[in-house]
Amino acid sequence: MSDAIVNSSAQAQGTFQSQARGLFVTGTDTEVGKTEVTLGLMAALQRRGFSVLGMKPVAAGCVQTPDGLRNEDALRIQAQGSKPLAYAAINPYAFAPPIAPHIAAAQAGVEIQIDLIETAYQRLATQADWVLVEGAGGWRVPLGPGLTLADLPSALDLPVVLVVGLRLGCLNHALLSAESIQASGLQLAGWVANRIDPAMAAADENLATLRERLPAPCLGVVPWLSAPTPAQVADFVSYWNATH
Repeated sequence: MSDAIVNSSAQAQGTFQSQARGLFVTGTDTEVGKTEVTLGLMAALQRRGFSVLGMKPVAAGCVQTPDGLRNEDALRIQAQGSKPLAYAAINPYAFAPPIAPHIAAAQAGVEIQIDLIETAYQRLATQADWVLVEGAGGWRVPLGPGLTLADLPSALDLPVVLVVGLRLGCLNHALLSAESIQASGLQLAGWVANRIDPAMAAADENLATLRERLPAPCLGVVPWLSAPTPAQVADFVSYWNATH
């Protein structure tokens, strides 16, 4: 898988091999399966013998525990990592309310700072072959005054993988997200379709439209899974689709 990641990215940018080995996973909206795809990609890379760590820089909807605020998605990413790390290394900004991050941060009296996230990422990057960074919500989710989620992959110099939740409205959300990613000057390395609505009408036709219109290769189609595991999702995501 990793060789195809390099090949796919190099086709679009030509210099991916000189960049940090990392990917930024975003979604067309909230609850579209970003975490499942992130974990699946991590598992797929680990199958090929790479050490992999994950990161969820900003998480809202955290639960108070004796050890502090904890987010379920961040905990799963922490557990999937190839080596044990402190929770704060995975999730530097954790907020309790399940609301937009910039609102949660304002209520907590916290200002989300890109340089802190960048430092945390660089620390992870020295400890593994690959680091996968999962965003929060959709592509343009605000993080603070003048700051959005889209600023993170730019600061970290990472290509972007877009997770498209297959449900009514996904075409508009996917096309607008892809357009915005490219308008930000970032590389859209590819997209993953995730069947989050098993009863979606004309799902195959929607998927065909996405393949035709999105300006990046489809890296996999994850079927409806009632309780997906990283290993299961890894079976359906592959960068080889971009080059073969």
